[in-house]
Amino acid sequence: MYLAHLFNFCKMFDLSNYDPDSVSNPNFNIFGFPTKEEDAQVIIVPVPWEVTVSYGSGTARAPEAILKSSMHVDPFDPDIPEGWKQGYYMRQPDRKILMKSDYLRKEAELYIDYISKGEDVAANQFMSKTLKDVNEGSTYLNTWVYDQTKALMAKNKLVGLLGGDHSIPMGYFRAVGEKYGDFGILQIDAHCDLRHAYEGFNYSHASIMHNALHEIPELKKLVQVGPRDFSQSEYDYISGSEGRIVAYFDKTIRNRQYEGDTWKHITDEIVSHLPGKVYISFDIDGLDRKLCPHTGTPVPGGFEAEEVFYLFRKILESGRKIIGFDLCEVGISDSDWNSNVGARVLFKLCNLLVASNTLQPS
Repeated sequence: MYLAHLFNFCKMFDLSNYDPDSVSNPNFNIFGFPTKEEDAQVIIVPVPWEVTVSYGSGTARAPEAILKSSMHVDPFDPDIPEGWKQGYYMRQPDRKILMKSDYLRKEAELYIDYISKGEDVAANQFMSKTLKDVNEGSTYLNTWVYDQTKALMAKNKLVGLLGGDHSIPMGYFRAVGEKYGDFGILQIDAHCDLRHAYEGFNYSHASIMHNALHEIPELKKLVQVGPRDFSQSEYDYISGSEGRIVAYFDKTIRNRQYEGDTWKHITDEIVSHLPGKVYISFDIDGLDRKLCPHTGTPVPGGFEAEEVFYLFRKILESGRKIIGFDLCEVGISDSDWNSNVGARVLFKLCNLLVASNTLQPS
């Protein structure tokens, strides 16, 4: 009821008389902005989905937690001080998607437990049906995301996705390819997400980049920054990609820094691999776990937020065009720390998107 009231209430307001130094009104939209969807340049589409997560859960409810925490984000960003004036608006999470995720997640948990013990799925009618239902549900989700994002881009809106787990942007990748043509993905992540149908799930969160490379012909380059937990098959897949995938592993980055290399030099190198149009796929577990303690699959190591933001600034300075983003795997907790960090990362991504498309020449 609260969210429905909030989203109806904020339709009556705009940014013309908004005071960024005032206390945030919890009845307003994301970051406390009294923005209407039709007037906003950036539309955030929450995707409350975490069916295939293989470790911790809770990310499906991150959009609601981030919305609450966003009321405490100061709208002044020294890098992009005028960004928020373009208008940011987050849609209400779709309850049908959330309910479908909750139901299929319970089924998937039983299935994962079953296969972890070496049982034969084909010999169990219930487990066979569960696998079929989860895969069909994921296909439904991909179509839903595609329809939502395509429609918004047709209205010349800039779009960001807010997960949920990292399986959510598949439909958006397809819509981005259709609108912009050839593009590249910058992936900030502790994992490579290059497994083929992990655990039997066609669209597993651990398979998102494998699927994108195989299903999105416009995706010409994948640049992965910070992976520190990956399989031999994923490593071999990168090595055999003939340069379509470039991975800057966490260990490699740290070793270079330990031996005197600078983050500036490394980021310049990273940016050089990106094509002219860049989509940012940000799994929060790419950060140090102290910043995201309840993320779905936490791993020791990772970046400080400012290290990643510095990389983003270098992309802007290079003249490359940021065409979209997703932020995934933000956990939830009683302390609100996860959503607090998530809200600030989301604000930075929104600012980058408008700076690249509205505040600079196309």
